[in-house]
Amino acid sequence: MPKHLWSYIWKVSGRDQIWLSVLTVVVFLLTLVPLELQRRVINDAIGHRNLPSILFLCLAYVVVVLVQGGIKLWVNIYRSRVSETATRHLRLQARQASTGGVAGEPYQEGVQLSIIVSEVEPVGGFVGISCSEPLLHGGILLSVFGYMLFLQPLMALVSLGVFLPQVFFVPLMQATINRRTKAKIKILREVSVEIVNNATTQPDAAPQSPAPQSSEGRQSDKDSDRAYVQHADRIFQLDMHIFRLKFSMNFLMNSMQHLAVAAILFVGGWFVVEGRTEVGTVVAFISGLDRVNDPWGDLVNYFREMTSSRVKYRLVERALNGTSPTGEVAPAS
Repeated sequence: MPKHLWSYIWKVSGRDQIWLSVLTVVVFLLTLVPLELQRRVINDAIGHRNLPSILFLCLAYVVVVLVQGGIKLWVNIYRSRVSETATRHLRLQARQASTGGVAGEPYQEGVQLSIIVSEVEPVGGFVGISCSEPLLHGGILLSVFGYMLFLQPLMALVSLGVFLPQVFFVPLMQATINRRTKAKIKILREVSVEIVNNATTQPDAAPQSPAPQSSEGRQSDKDSDRAYVQHADRIFQLDMHIFRLKFSMNFLMNSMQHLAVAAILFVGGWFVVEGRTEVGTVVAFISGLDRVNDPWGDLVNYFREMTSSRVKYRLVERALNGTSPTGEVAPAS
């Protein structure tokens, strides 16, 4: 297993990442065409009242949207295949590490169980979007804001200024989420190890007449149950912290987007009244903000998944290469 996540991504899907990136560039370049067509349709309808031109522009809009949607569908299916291939590879690696280890070792078996069941899925899912996702959404953001700057620089700067606070609060909140995610993974591994350990300490066959359980055995069961309840409570607390941070982040991002729309309506309406811009330009700006909102949110989600997947891959890599999450050799029972 490569030590770093990006080295692993290139190892298992380097050629696929190149093709996905090429297709992604085509998708985000086509994003600008509908914005310009909307602006021209509205201006032609209000200013020139040229019906044949309006009909041609509307047909062109439909064709561009369908072509862009078809390419995006192809990209999504391609991504899913890359992700599932990486997930399958990780599961096979975990299985090989399990069969190559010490037979019946509870620590190794518990960690392998946790990796196969819950840890490889998000890492493999990230492999499919690792290069194309930031390229797509970053390309859309840059191209749409560049188009806005070309049309009306002051309105573009106003809308951009409303988005800037997110550059500061999103990384801080995401770093806190990552710490809780790492703590949750370690607790789940401990639970898996305890389950395997309890299973290996049970007798292979029950005696014909069960002997009464000793006081030490009953106390051991109580201690095990108590530890399990404590782990479950801690996982619950970590999940609730993650949910509160994630939904608070979404609330702040949505609020910023609506503030940007309000700012564009105010500045755009002012410019239309003074004859400094056209109605079609204001409509194009509002539509552009709608197109920017989803890519911006998806880009934030991407960095959230990237940092989370990096943490998870580091834990998986250390486990499969025979070291514990702290970098030490995994203990034997």
